[in-house]
Amino acid sequence: MRAAAALLTVVGLLTACAGPRVVDRYTPESVVLERDAREQLRLWHRAAAEGDFDAYFSRMTRGAVFLGTDAGERWTRAEFEAFARPYFDGEEAWSYEQVQTNIRIGPVAPARIAWVDEVLHNEKYGLCRGTGVLIREPDGAWRIDHYSLSFLVPNDLAEAVVGVIRGHGHTRSGHEAGGAGEP
Repeated sequence: MRAAAALLTVVGLLTACAGPRVVDRYTPESVVLERDAREQLRLWHRAAAEGDFDAYFSRMTRGAVFLGTDAGERWTRAEFEAFARPYFDGEEAWSYEQVQTNIRIGPVAPARIAWVDEVLHNEKYGLCRGTGVLIREPDGAWRIDHYSLSFLVPNDLAEAVVGVIRGHGHTRSGHEAGGAGEP
């Protein structure tokens, strides 16, 4: 009897110390977390459309990285702030309308990470894709830690587009840094 009680105690302790629990994607908790992450992205895009520098960058982590569409556009938050400041000095920095947003909350509780992929529409560039990672910080707010913006190129045009890019001097061995336009 003692051996059985000791075994149950050990199993109970091991179970309690097993670590984080797996989060079911369809629990009320995960639905709320996804909704909150989605809202932060919506507000982030809106802040740019309204030229609100502080609201835009406050939705990014201090260590955030933003990848633009040009091969040379890999910015830390501080670098991106410096690049973006002139755009935010007007009424609108840039405007990307969310067409479709998919969010996946990390599978381990407490949920602290979310992955996002979006189809966006921009007046100048048409359809684009944004992919990113959001971190849920200790204050409970989701913030963008990593975001990458890219153009959606139809497969039947890809070879021609790649040819234009190669003709512009972008190669694997020495990509040119551009960054001449809005993200």
